[in-house]
Amino acid sequence: MTADIEVAWSSLGGAPALLSRVTTVERPDALPARLPVRELARACVGACALAAAELGARRAGLGEVPEVRVDDGAVAAAFHSERLLQVDGLAPVVFAPLSRFWRTADGWVRTHANYPHHRARLLTGLGLPTDASVDAVAARLAERPALDVEKAVFDAGGLAVALRTPEEWAVTGQAAEVAARPLVERERLGSAPPRALTPLDPAGSPLLPAAGLRVLDLTRVLAGPVATRTLALLGADVLRVDAPWLPELPELHADTGFGKRSAAGDLTADRDTFEALLASADVVVTGYRPGALDRFGLSPQALAARRPGLVVAQISAWGAYGPWGSRRGFDSLVQAATGIAATEGSAAEPGALPAQALDHGTGYLLAAAVLRALTEQSYDGGGRFVRLALARTAHWLTDGIRPGAATGAPYREPGPWLTETDGPLGRLRHALPPVSFTGGPANWARPPAPWGSDGARWR
Repeated sequence: MTADIEVAWSSLGGAPALLSRVTTVERPDALPARLPVRELARACVGACALAAAELGARRAGLGEVPEVRVDDGAVAAAFHSERLLQVDGLAPVVFAPLSRFWRTADGWVRTHANYPHHRARLLTGLGLPTDASVDAVAARLAERPALDVEKAVFDAGGLAVALRTPEEWAVTGQAAEVAARPLVERERLGSAPPRALTPLDPAGSPLLPAAGLRVLDLTRVLAGPVATRTLALLGADVLRVDAPWLPELPELHADTGFGKRSAAGDLTADRDTFEALLASADVVVTGYRPGALDRFGLSPQALAARRPGLVVAQISAWGAYGPWGSRRGFDSLVQAATGIAATEGSAAEPGALPAQALDHGTGYLLAAAVLRALTEQSYDGGGRFVRLALARTAHWLTDGIRPGAATGAPYREPGPWLTETDGPLGRLRHALPPVSFTGGPANWARPPAPWGSDGARWR
């Protein structure tokens, strides 16, 4: 067990004594980077697995929490899951042509335009036509200062962030707000009796800590879906609902859809459907821009008032506070703004982490926070609100974790932690889940369903 797992577990409110149940298999060359990405990934997955084992032990009446094993190889493969996925032998396209770093008149900007509406807003912010080419975008950006581009695209509702060094990020108002918050924000929401969890058969196999629990998944790529994919692995009935006009990218839907059902519906307009789902939900996970759902009566406090005892989990890019609290964002943009891309790059060109580590790490921490909230509710009652931000995870990576020397067998390739599954989307090659504890599940119970193919109702 490493000190970084201890930090993550403490941020979740976990009992220190349980850390003795965790063992690690360390592998040099897993997630190589200048920053301690391997240590971050191991800590996030380890804390999640321990939270799952703790809840499973409580529900099954076990005398002690099952042993947790965190293997750097499994973690590295899982943190590359969207890149390793193949559908009928075809690999995905991870980034669209306009999602990249660009030179500006005085530096660099990072843009995100994987979705059609984000591409349109980016071009609007740059004053370019909707059919503008990569060369036209490059020429326009080369004429303008990076911060001017950042503001113009933001004003247009698009996504572009100026590259900052760690020192430049540290003096921003948002950096100060992020640093002042805990890694995992945890609050009690109202009063409710202790949660009555159906006992699990201690001899049953596999042990599914979240069995019988209903999770309403209102998240988008990538951290939120990773969290809910993990809850589905652990037995939860996860229903993801997307707006009909915002379909998910096919490869990302396949990668993060394991174990879930997928429905399309406008829950802000069809309130009867939403209220019916909420009435018997145990957990609601949201990944939209902070405040975007509040005006529809979907704030954590409003949800808990209508459904006492609910666990509300919220994830965002920059945090729901500070001058950037209302901004959209993605892992790649957070890396650019917080100095990570400058640290991982060179004087000639920005770099990047070896995986979308902020997304994946924060996703596993969010799942862990939900699991710990459910455990706490089983003896202390009340609703729960847990909140994480990619920028806060980035702060932990850059200012909290110290690199260590791995001593095990080197990580060479992901093959041992990949498998193939047949389903309605085709034959999928995919990463196995890295969350592992004695008696726990080794894979998801069902492959991903086609986007929007399920009804917006519980089974």
